[in-house]
Amino acid sequence: MADNNTVARPYATAAFDLANEAGVLGAWSESLIIAGQLLADKGLVEYLGSPGFDDAQRLEFLTGLFAKAGAKLLAGKDVHGTNFVKVLLENGRVAVLPEISTHFEALKAKVENTVDATVTSATELSKKQIAEIATALKTRLGREVRIETAIDKSLIGGAVIRAGDVVIDGSLRARLEGLATALLN
Repeated sequence: MADNNTVARPYATAAFDLANEAGVLGAWSESLIIAGQLLADKGLVEYLGSPGFDDAQRLEFLTGLFAKAGAKLLAGKDVHGTNFVKVLLENGRVAVLPEISTHFEALKAKVENTVDATVTSATELSKKQIAEIATALKTRLGREVRIETAIDKSLIGGAVIRAGDVVIDGSLRARLEGLATALLN
């Protein structure tokens, strides 16, 4: 059986092409992120898989759920969004919505020439430090950078930066581990 990423890719590409052509990437992105978060709940996926429901009932349930959660394009009001959910249901692929959302976001970032970066540090970073990191990453990657921060006290000091496929480990913990390895060899 194919993994979820392999299954999700063509659906994400189709949704992206449709959204890009219509000029509504942001709305699709928002709806897919919300839907992906909801369908990441395995209990919900199991509930939807119940043999007591047909696809029409599943569609009605999902569009209502998406409407309440704010996933407007998938909430039954947009014909393309509704058809997208119908196709996922007909093909038994609604459970891969989290992966579809991830692939969609990657395609969107490529077109928009942006990258999401996570900066994990031992302590909270100042706005100035975040701006300096963003500028350095923009120069290195040649793309606009959107930064999220996280705190991990086990790093001791420094930071670990993840931007797309790039990982920069400037943590004190990594330096100490490197020093320990050098001393042991």
